[in-house]
Amino acid sequence: MLKFRSFLDTPNKRKAFRNTLLLIPGIAGDFVIHSDIVRNGFLMRVLTKADRVYLIVIALLICSSLLHVFLDLYNRSDRSRHHPLNGLVQALEVALVFVGIIIITSTLIDKSPTALLTGLGASAAVLMLIFKDSILGFVSGSVLIRNNMIRIGDWIQMPDGSANGTVEEITLNTVKVRNWDNTISTIPPYTLINTTFKNWRGMQESPGRRVDKMIRIDVSSLQICTEDMIRSICTRIPLMADYTVAAGEVLPTNTELYRVYIERYLRSHHAVVQELDMIIAQREVDQVGLPIEVYFFLGDKVWNEYERLQSDIFDHLMAMAGEFGLKLYQLQFKEGAGLKHLETDNDYP
Repeated sequence: MLKFRSFLDTPNKRKAFRNTLLLIPGIAGDFVIHSDIVRNGFLMRVLTKADRVYLIVIALLICSSLLHVFLDLYNRSDRSRHHPLNGLVQALEVALVFVGIIIITSTLIDKSPTALLTGLGASAAVLMLIFKDSILGFVSGSVLIRNNMIRIGDWIQMPDGSANGTVEEITLNTVKVRNWDNTISTIPPYTLINTTFKNWRGMQESPGRRVDKMIRIDVSSLQICTEDMIRSICTRIPLMADYTVAAGEVLPTNTELYRVYIERYLRSHHAVVQELDMIIAQREVDQVGLPIEVYFFLGDKVWNEYERLQSDIFDHLMAMAGEFGLKLYQLQFKEGAGLKHLETDNDYP
């Protein structure tokens, strides 16, 4: 019983039953007009046209209500996220209004609707201009949905910064995006077709979210490790306890040991997705030090937790650099000289 009442809530909300009941006065009026009560021929024609116009308007309202009932029921299903029909329903409503105007006009002037449509053929260019945005929106929305470029719930980002948030609604003329600051951006569908935008759905559906950062090392702190240094590092740092250098091998540098430690630390971290790529690599030295790229994926993709986790990880990695005799590179200002005299803490160009 409760499910039946819940099912009836949607037609009641969209006034489908009320609009259907409004047909009764029109049908009753038609019987009265064509009875012996109305004898004046001119009055009968006027009342007949008024009654037909009334019935046409009510029929349009019923069709509109049924379309929205169907849309509401469809939006409750999971399929609506992948294939939203808001734009299609709006296009059908526009078509209903257009057809209704044609039928009402033909009723009032006693002309066939076909004759009016034939006459409107010459005005097609004007109609195309009037409904240009609706036509472009409908076509663009269909392309977006058919090619699975965007769904309700997707996180999208526009390159000009006009939108960066979650898609809440896709309609005939607009795509509504709730940005992360809770502002609302509305984007015409054809803008998404004509320009590039970033859809983060792939990240949201993947096992992890990528982290790709650089740790910049002061080149002057690079050195070849001695055997005593290696033994000291292996003693002080548990993750390096089983590190050994085979007899006859060249002794490693402290940056090599640091890269080994970074990988072992990430391999042991509970938040790092081990099945996805992990790259710890030295990049080309430039004017701001020796970059060590740290590339991995975190399992927690929620924004605040993702930022917290990666901050904690890199805080630890940068703090541990000193344990390997390394210094982090940073620019320093000559005291009292301001921005004009910029110098670094080493002589590397």
